[in-house]
Amino acid sequence: MERLRTPDSEDGHGGPSPGTPMATAGAWPFVTLRRYHLPGRRVVWRDRQHRKGLEREARALEALPVAFWQTQIYNFYVGLIFAVGSFLFMLGSALSLIPGNAGVPLHIVNAIFFAGSVPFTTAAYMQHLQAANASAFAPDPAAHLPRERPSLIGWHPRSPGWLSTFTQFVGTLAFNVNTYDGLHAPARWYMQDLALWLPDMVGSVLFLVSAYLAFIETSHGYWSWKPRELAWQIVFVNLAGCVAFMVAAVLAYVPRGAEPAWIGAASNANLFAGALCFFIGAALSMRESRLAAPA
Repeated sequence: MERLRTPDSEDGHGGPSPGTPMATAGAWPFVTLRRYHLPGRRVVWRDRQHRKGLEREARALEALPVAFWQTQIYNFYVGLIFAVGSFLFMLGSALSLIPGNAGVPLHIVNAIFFAGSVPFTTAAYMQHLQAANASAFAPDPAAHLPRERPSLIGWHPRSPGWLSTFTQFVGTLAFNVNTYDGLHAPARWYMQDLALWLPDMVGSVLFLVSAYLAFIETSHGYWSWKPRELAWQIVFVNLAGCVAFMVAAVLAYVPRGAEPAWIGAASNANLFAGALCFFIGAALSMRESRLAAPA
């Protein structure tokens, strides 16, 4: 549900002055939606669509340049690279669920997981680059001209989009460590927990935080139910995937003694479910990029 806040400034005729937000919304302390009143029309700026360049009406009217990180093809490739990483995680977890890994050696399965973590990190950084260079909300299209020198990391702690993409990127780095260590897993149980389980947990927690920040950025509130909106579908299915990854990470803890066989299977099943959710979210984001292409 949107939490609307209406500014007090008016133009002297009982209405808001041009360029003044008529209303804003967002989960405190964030503002993720603003409605502007301009001469002859009203403009709605949404934080997620704004930083990704998915709303081009104003720029198209003014024939203004668009930064390469906000182009249709850039958004498409972000989704495609996420889809590749998700597919590899699905493949690795599916093989792990089959007794004997379907005849595939364990080191090959672990290599598949590591290979899947690389596209995750690549796409996560590409997505963060968008947030790092997102301009502030403004009704004037000229205020959103691309920077001459793009920022590589940025610092926008009041933006849920920046916080979401940054925590996601750091989370992918943790999964890089987790999957790389899996190529040469130590024998002792406590070393497995330090080298494999701990970075897995860190990455899963950061993914979960990132996904919820993306959800409230799109929902303009702490919770919403908008299954007909494509942007909501993307962030919701990604949030579900992060929950599954979190469950998989908790179950992946290696105890000192023996544990029931079903725990490992349940962990891999949740890992597969999470990767499937990410794959669906990536496919939906690719569709979103095509729909956002300017006419």
